[in-house]
Amino acid sequence: MHHQHAALHNELHARPPIYFEGPACLHHFAFVLEGDDVDAMLIRLADATGTTVSPDQVQQIVSYQECSVKWERHTEFFTLTIKQANSDDPQTWPTPPEFLHSVLADYTDQIISASTLRVETANRWAGSVEAYGLDKPAGSRIGGDDATVWSDFNLDDRHINRFLLVNDRLDNYRLGRMARRLFDIETYRMMAMLALPEAKALSSDLQYYEAELSTLSNQHAEQHTSPAEPLLSALTLLSAKLERCGVQTRQRFSATEAYSSIVFARISELREERIGHYPQLGMFILRRFEPATRYCDAMNRRVETLATSATRLNDLLRTRSQVEIEGQNYKILQSLDARASSQLKIQKAVEGLSIIVISYYIFSLMKLGLESLSALGIDIEPNVAATVLIPLGTLIIATLTWRVWKVKKH
Repeated sequence: MHHQHAALHNELHARPPIYFEGPACLHHFAFVLEGDDVDAMLIRLADATGTTVSPDQVQQIVSYQECSVKWERHTEFFTLTIKQANSDDPQTWPTPPEFLHSVLADYTDQIISASTLRVETANRWAGSVEAYGLDKPAGSRIGGDDATVWSDFNLDDRHINRFLLVNDRLDNYRLGRMARRLFDIETYRMMAMLALPEAKALSSDLQYYEAELSTLSNQHAEQHTSPAEPLLSALTLLSAKLERCGVQTRQRFSATEAYSSIVFARISELREERIGHYPQLGMFILRRFEPATRYCDAMNRRVETLATSATRLNDLLRTRSQVEIEGQNYKILQSLDARASSQLKIQKAVEGLSIIVISYYIFSLMKLGLESLSALGIDIEPNVAATVLIPLGTLIIATLTWRVWKVKKH
């Protein structure tokens, strides 16, 4: 077996929900915590419940004081779910048990999602959703018409969102999974919304970058005769800013895309049916949640589009600069060619003069030789001297000319 076979297979059972029977009340908290902060919180939880926590665990369910406590590690956040007995008074929503106060005290600023799910049975609930203090709620029949869930999505004075689930025919396994879906919707919805402030802050920066890119594009289109280097420098700086924006927001926007897909999947798993004139729970969430996620996705694509446009303009400017450089090189080569042609003409003239000078020098030497012979008493007839010396001089000059030509050819 592969060394990770067992671990990968057991991922199917890695995060089981709390299975329970109603009536009951569940509190769910999601904390934006990672690494050592999670370990510190788990140590506090272990001290409060008297349990042992292994650092390799990703989740654990323990029982303490007639409560079920479950914690889970996630990539960017940490969740804590507590099941306790329900209150008999519909107007009174139970608060988390006392032993959790010390655990939650130092981590209230990291709570990104807090929800309370009150589970009632069909024969026990008050008969009216308004009796539970929910104002203008949304509700749906869920689980194939086996239960009803309500929420007004208004935070109470403790900043907690409240759900009311009236169970008709859900067994403890289906009830646990249904509670898990509702908490997943809230947790992943809030984690997805973390990108919204960043997207709004990014919008003003992108407007400035778009205006700057438009200005540079117009300058490139209209000022063909101006140097490309200033435009290229400004565009390089703009590309660096856009790349920085992409690096700073890419992870957050990608996480939002992943979290929103989980929210959509969990809502579809509820299998909702309408109740009278009340808006459906999933429809109420999506009508407000989808525009936010689409806005974040639009901002992400806007950054990518701007970066792509800047890259194309950068390529055009570099091409223009390269063409200008090639034109300058062509002019330099033309100048070098003209200079080489002039030097060749001068060289040919020098070679001709050199041959004339050498010829003059050779005939001067011959004349000097004849005069020396006459001084020694040896008289040579001019005709004889001309017959011998002219062909000899011509041969010497021809030989020198041939040697110069051969050296040049080589």
